[in-house]
Amino acid sequence: MALPITGGDDIVRSLSMGSSAGNRSGRASSSFREVWKSSSNAFSRSQRDDDDEEELRWAAIERLPTYDRLRRGMLSQLGDDGKVVRREVNVKKLGMQDRKQLRESILKLVEEDNDKFLRKLRERIDRVGIDIPKIEIRYEHLNIQGEVHIGSRAIPTLPNAVINIAENVLGSLRILPSKKRKIQILKDVSGLVKPSRMTLLLGPPGAGKTTLLMALAGKLDDDLKLTGKIKYCGHEFKEFVPQRTCAYISQNDLHFGEMTVRETMDFSGRCLGVGTRYEMLAEISRREKEAGIKPDPEIDAYMKATALAGQKTSLATDYVLKLLGLDICADTMVGDQMRRGVSGGQKKRVTTGEMLVGPAKVLLMDEISTGLDSSTTFQICKYMKQMVHVLEITTIVSLLQPAPEAYDLFDNIILLSEGQIVYQGPREKVLEFFEYMGFKCPDRKGVADFLQEVTSKKDQEQYWFRKDQPYRYISVSDFVQGFSSFHVGQQLANDLAVPYDKSRTHPAALVKNKYGISNMDLFRACFGREWLLMKRNSFVYIFKTSQITIMSLIALTVFFRTEMPVGNVADGAKFYGALFFSLINLMFNGLAELAFTVFRLPVFFKQRDHLFYPPWAYALPIFVLRIPLSILESAIWVCLTYYTIGFAPAASRLFRQYLAFFAVNSMALSLFRFIGSIGRTEVVANTLGTFTLLLVFVLGGFVIAKDDIEPFMIWGYYVSPMMYGQNAIVINEFLDERWSKPVSDPKIHEPTVGKLLLKSRGFFTVNYWYWICIGALFGFTILFNILFIAAIQFLNPLGKAKPTVIEEDGDKKKKASGQPGTEDTDMSVRSSSENVGTTGHGPKKGMVLPFQPLSLAFHHVNYSVDMPA
Repeated sequence: MALPITGGDDIVRSLSMGSSAGNRSGRASSSFREVWKSSSNAFSRSQRDDDDEEELRWAAIERLPTYDRLRRGMLSQLGDDGKVVRREVNVKKLGMQDRKQLRESILKLVEEDNDKFLRKLRERIDRVGIDIPKIEIRYEHLNIQGEVHIGSRAIPTLPNAVINIAENVLGSLRILPSKKRKIQILKDVSGLVKPSRMTLLLGPPGAGKTTLLMALAGKLDDDLKLTGKIKYCGHEFKEFVPQRTCAYISQNDLHFGEMTVRETMDFSGRCLGVGTRYEMLAEISRREKEAGIKPDPEIDAYMKATALAGQKTSLATDYVLKLLGLDICADTMVGDQMRRGVSGGQKKRVTTGEMLVGPAKVLLMDEISTGLDSSTTFQICKYMKQMVHVLEITTIVSLLQPAPEAYDLFDNIILLSEGQIVYQGPREKVLEFFEYMGFKCPDRKGVADFLQEVTSKKDQEQYWFRKDQPYRYISVSDFVQGFSSFHVGQQLANDLAVPYDKSRTHPAALVKNKYGISNMDLFRACFGREWLLMKRNSFVYIFKTSQITIMSLIALTVFFRTEMPVGNVADGAKFYGALFFSLINLMFNGLAELAFTVFRLPVFFKQRDHLFYPPWAYALPIFVLRIPLSILESAIWVCLTYYTIGFAPAASRLFRQYLAFFAVNSMALSLFRFIGSIGRTEVVANTLGTFTLLLVFVLGGFVIAKDDIEPFMIWGYYVSPMMYGQNAIVINEFLDERWSKPVSDPKIHEPTVGKLLLKSRGFFTVNYWYWICIGALFGFTILFNILFIAAIQFLNPLGKAKPTVIEEDGDKKKKASGQPGTEDTDMSVRSSSENVGTTGHGPKKGMVLPFQPLSLAFHHVNYSVDMPA
């Protein structure tokens, strides 16, 4: 189809129009480019301005003196326009929001960010050429012996308890030799634990794992005999403080149930201190300043916040809470028998975290997986491995039955059985060693389970793989000899043969100070905790106050002043009764202190042995904080009873009685605390408390008059604290003017009725004895507190579990020991299946009990809990 052709003028016009349109579009695009260029320049200028402002702030921090520079940091936050801006903060005064923001910036997802965070931390240290303190542990020819009762004597019966006490007393006086049998817990154990290696300690129950860890931590019981050498970097225990150099994490979860998880770990971190973090940070900061290096702001803020000692709460606590998965229950009470709290697995993690917040470079962790599922155990071991590898920490972890994935996280294995080390070396070589000995782990068998069963007489045969040779039982001693000829064992022996060069020890590796912070900071920390515990137990103190209020109301109604005439000898008996009743109430109101003391002692003993604080720092806040309670209780009693009963009306007499009751109440609280520290268990403490109170009452001067006490017991009258309290209040009352009426009977030599009443019961009749008695009461208060400090300093917990050894026949004993008459016994823990099961190897030991298998059936069991609306 043909198109119409227009004239030339139309073509020219159309071309000109197209040309003008093209010019307009070109101008528009060029103007757009100019706008874009100007806007991008403005954005880059804004970015440069922000960077310049940040550089100026950082330069201002760098110009500060060292003390101030180590307390200032930079934190990131979103501005109003959505941009990330940095602001200067004081790391010692970080608020809750700032701490949360810093924690989220460095550790938002623990699974992904923990390793990155630790590597950034290590990178900053390495960049300025600072060495991290490292510790190597060596133990050579370690033997540990204990003493136990044998057979029926080990059963905890009342006759046995009496006989044991008598034997201990006679044995301490060298009159009667000990009838206990010696058991060998560890036998000639030698080994080497290097830093930056995760070491797993395996062994069946009773193998001696806990004893080995406690020996390495310097916390072995005094009744165990240790021979051999344990050295940290070539230094023996007497050259440093092992309890502060390493952190031993016990199997027992002992915590104050009234405190939250965060408060428990904050207190631990505060007492343990920061070690050499502050000195290291100061050196890092100095070298970075000289080299012109700008550190990562978040890493810098974290290191500064965790390097300051004595803080009530620390960022290190937040980090450990996040690491152990305790951030979800950080503000939940730990709980105890009387108070709901966290679960058993969470409490076990609190025990672990309590020591991780400290600065220790050696971690000895005993059965940390008890109560935890395999997934949680794996996560904790994974994070521990990251810390160990990056920060070069020396670690031994004892696990009973680790899952295969948790087992694979470890670098080295120590296999302990019957008190001897069967294998110690790389995890990859352990199966090779047992194949060398003739045993092979099945493909679908967990290696950890195989290692714990292969040394057992009952389970060993199934793993024998040399079918061309007849199976024979390989004892633990044979395994030990085989390991000495295995190449890993030979390498270990060669390493131990070369002494550790002490000159290579980092100056900050071994701790020489007994406590982590100053005495004043320790007192402040314990004072703050005691005040917190008092607030959490406020019901008890409110109940005590209510109790003494009710008893004072009863007293004022029984001894009401309208029924209490004065002036005659016959009237004095009622006043004696009122004063004695008052004294008893103010003494017995302090009885709750005994239960409190006994209940808290297990936690104290744990923290004392870990050198959290000295005993005086624990005892002094308790004494100081009980003073206001004594003032309040005494004031309530005196205010409600003094004038309503009708005691001496002079105001000076009122205040003197108040002072006497306050002194009595303070003395009673101190006495009950001391009795609780001596008893250490509820039964023993209550028995001692009852017996002491009976003596104090009988010899107090009211139940039995002084003149009626036999001469050989008169010393008890003068050492009874109640006597001084009784004398103070009766002297204050009966030497008042209203009792100064002359005695009408000429046969009586006392000039006044008041002095006659005092003399009739053997009390002092001179006014200055009031002040002597007040001084004696305060003296007893100080004495009982000193004795309380001494008791918790030198005494240890009662009722520790002791192993029981089955008594063997004389012939078997001689055969086992190799020599007649020996008293050494190998400690072995046998399961019931070993005792009653049938096996073709070795004689049976112990008593075979009749056993009848029973079936247990359950069907459609439902359990429901009512939830609040």
